[in-house]
Amino acid sequence: QVQLVESGGGLVQAGGSLRLSCAASGRTFGTYNMAWFRQAPGKERDVVAAINWSGGNTYYVDSVKGRFTISRDNGKNTAYLQMNSLNPEDPAIYSCAARAATASAYLIRPYDYTYWGQGTQVTVSS
Repeated sequence: QVQLVESGGGLVQAGGSLRLSCAASGRTFGTYNMAWFRQAPGKERDVVAAINWSGGNTYYVDSVKGRFTISRDNGKNTAYLQMNSLNPEDPAIYSCAARAATASAYLIRPYDYTYWGQGTQVTVSS
């Protein structure tokens, strides 16, 4: 069992940056793959980025490539999402998710993940 708590959301101007954090409970963080999903009002929950247990493999949805960076610090039981050049397409509730470790980071469906945080709101003003 792992509990996930996101932080770092907020209001930012278009072109600005935010860094989301996902703190995990327990001592086995390094045995989980992590991902960030987002859900805007009236839309499906979609993957933004994913990272495997070691941090050696990552995945990004095309719309955030070159702008967002997913990372993790297994010593701190924390995953991160650095978001740069935020634009009006990015506002949503961002949630982190965890699942048992695999070598691949290409796990992009919500049902691929077992544990979820409560989400943090990201708002972008134009």
